[in-house]
Amino acid sequence: MTTSENGADVRRIASVIGLPPENREAYERYHGDAWAGVLAALRRHQVRNYSIYRYGDLLFSYLEYVGDDYEADMAGIAADPVTQEWWSVVNPLQRPLDDRAEGEWWHEIPEIFHAD
Repeated sequence: MTTSENGADVRRIASVIGLPPENREAYERYHGDAWAGVLAALRRHQVRNYSIYRYGDLLFSYLEYVGDDYEADMAGIAADPVTQEWWSVVNPLQRPLDDRAEGEWWHEIPEIFHAD
């Protein structure tokens, strides 16, 4: 964990998930016009600088968490009705990786280098 310029602790999180080729167009279309309520829930729960990249059939996400109770904020996002509806649309387009940890949807990957 590092500290941001405004003094808040920043937890950087990267994760991956599969995206079958037949779902690529729909997935990218949804994310090209992400729902305002989903974006508001992320912000309310201290998620900043969130990006998703695609490399072939693999999605890579990166986000920065600036709160002080990650588990509670992730539970708050999961409890948000608009986010739940969003997930009901986009999650079926994804393909979780076989080597993900128990309970993971996106597989969190370790940071091995960082420079500010």
